[in-house]
Amino acid sequence: MARMNWTALLGLDGLAAHWRQRLSEAAGAGQDRLALARLEWAEQRHYLWRLALLLVLLGALALGTLLCLSLAVLVQYWDTPQRSAVAWLLVLAWALACVVLLLALYFTARQARQLFALTRHELAQDWQALREQLP
Repeated sequence: MARMNWTALLGLDGLAAHWRQRLSEAAGAGQDRLALARLEWAEQRHYLWRLALLLVLLGALALGTLLCLSLAVLVQYWDTPQRSAVAWLLVLAWALACVVLLLALYFTARQARQLFALTRHELAQDWQALREQLP
């Protein structure tokens, strides 16, 4: 016994083909966006690892250098009446250095918003195009 093709009978073949094509295009676009996100993440990951390594090395070297410098300054002024003033000036200098580093960290973290900029831009364009197509 032959099966009846209800979609052809009701004229829904064209609509079904249209939606299959749309879903296929959406799947392809989704794969493209994921590939772009993977590429950007690989690039950012290498950048972040290199930055972290350099920051750790710089921090270790800077800490050692500044501690030796602080000790040298204290030894230089140890037998003078300005000994306590010099010690407090060193504390103030270290506190100022911490504030500067905190500000630098804050502004660097604000720039992290630019991660995946291309992917976000593409997704925003896709969303805008979709909104324009909807009635």
